[in-house]
Amino acid sequence: MPTDKKFIYKLGIGLLIFSMVLWLIPVITPFFPISLKLKAGIITSVLIIAEVIFWIGALLVGKEAAAKFKSYLNPNTWKKVKRNK
Repeated sequence: MPTDKKFIYKLGIGLLIFSMVLWLIPVITPFFPISLKLKAGIITSVLIIAEVIFWIGALLVGKEAAAKFKSYLNPNTWKKVKRNK
């Protein structure tokens, strides 16, 4: 893999991880002593930004890698054992 493609792939993976970290902000925002309007604005904007960053990262790493990363985050697949046939 050429150096440029390695950098783009790593950047894409970094964006995917960063978008998942952004999902923590809406979880902790209700506990801050700020107005309800500001809380709603923060939560809405962070969710939109996280989704946009996720899809940009998915475009950079490719469809297969993004699907694999997303499957790691799905709790339904955590207990399934993969068997080779």
